[in-house]
Amino acid sequence: MAASEQPAAAMKRRHKARYVPGQQAKRPRGGGGGGPRQLELGMQGILITCNMNERKCVGEAYSLLNEYGDLLYGPEKFTDQGDRSSGSEEEENDDVEAALKKEVDQIRTSTEQKLRRFQSVESGANNVVFIRTLGIEPEKLVHHILKDMHTTKKKKTRVILRMLPISGTCKAFVEDMKKYSETFFEPWFKAPNKGTFQIVYKARNNSHMSREEVIKELAGIVGSLNPENKVDLNNPQYTIVVEIIKNVCCLSVVKDYVLFRKYNLQEVVKSNKEDLVQQNPSNASQEEKLKTVKLVEEDSKEVKSEDKSQGEEESKPNESDNHQV
Repeated sequence: MAASEQPAAAMKRRHKARYVPGQQAKRPRGGGGGGPRQLELGMQGILITCNMNERKCVGEAYSLLNEYGDLLYGPEKFTDQGDRSSGSEEEENDDVEAALKKEVDQIRTSTEQKLRRFQSVESGANNVVFIRTLGIEPEKLVHHILKDMHTTKKKKTRVILRMLPISGTCKAFVEDMKKYSETFFEPWFKAPNKGTFQIVYKARNNSHMSREEVIKELAGIVGSLNPENKVDLNNPQYTIVVEIIKNVCCLSVVKDYVLFRKYNLQEVVKSNKEDLVQQNPSNASQEEKLKTVKLVEEDSKEVKSEDKSQGEEESKPNESDNHQV
């Protein structure tokens, strides 16, 4: 009996271990080749939020990004692997060691060529998808997508909520962020360049960062690059996006953040008169401006509702999307 009970007990333990959170390695989303499998320092890409259906979100993201990527950058090109299979007679004459070395080299080359223009990697947070990009300007691509959807009012996604370009990443510690942003902000804010700005901060699965400290330090750096850079929380020229996931800080500087409804793909296709106010604020009446403020407040509520769906993994001190300087 003891011999028969032991395998049963072992199977029970293995069965239980399979379902313990964190014990089973996550499978990377998306397809195609080598490269990193999770969000890492030095990456550029697009951070996408969704509501519970990450797999479908990845599919929608690939479809949308490939559609507009082909328009802006042309079709993606791949090297034909067929040419490498020629010369079979020479391979037969090679000794075993040389043949093995050749095969390893071919596998390595093939892996490098499989790095796609868009590649989904693990973001490190629930309901958040990160699409790593290669040879793409994330801000340009995402702005083009939102501009087209805003103009045509054609809804092209079901589960994607927000789509934020990420042009730089660094360690999520204040000193690292300060050092990195001094150079990162130069194209937009270093004299003679200047503009009005706001800072949008969001942290997920991170409890050691202080929202107020980060915003204060980054705003100070923008001011030091050119004293003429001014804060505008209503309709700024530039919005500095700070997205922190675990110990990685993702940064970008985007335009038309208010006009494009905080880069929300579900909201940007909705028709409304307030868009005219955003485009021509000097010609707007006081009543129209009040409507615009109301619109921004309603959109803020929508974003907060989205944030609640992120799950219990997010840290409680950083639950809302904040616009402060």
